[in-house]
Amino acid sequence: MFGFTIVENLQKIDEDIKRQDLKYHSKRVMVSKEFTFDAAHHLHCYEGKCKNLHGHTYKVIFGISGFVDDIGLVIDFGDIKQIWKESIEVHLDHRYLNDTLPNMNTTAENMVVWIYYQMEEALLNRGDGSRVEFVKLYETPTSYAEARREWMRDE
Repeated sequence: MFGFTIVENLQKIDEDIKRQDLKYHSKRVMVSKEFTFDAAHHLHCYEGKCKNLHGHTYKVIFGISGFVDDIGLVIDFGDIKQIWKESIEVHLDHRYLNDTLPNMNTTAENMVVWIYYQMEEALLNRGDGSRVEFVKLYETPTSYAEARREWMRDE
């Protein structure tokens, strides 16, 4: 049997633990956050089922790296969510993607690059050195496209 402890004395900053003692490394760390959205689309120039209007519940996973701040955070998960909601999701969720995205064939491969660039721009505007390492866009639970930072550089 495992026991548990009831915390009776919650640590207080600058009394029980000093602020300067909170940071313990200066390494680059990657954090990830997932989101889902529902949308409809169809593919142009394609002779298969996806040429017809249809929908998906997409899943997006972001990998964002940076150096921890003085309390040990690269980026607050809430900040990633805010960027997603305000800059990206508004163009995707419950939308007809062929209408709301720039002129593109709305393949997962094209969409993941667009999503990557939206997040990259938002992070650049923060100016804290955080960066997108990867974006995965699942079109179905078993099929996804991925964009990685090293692939997004012009060759």
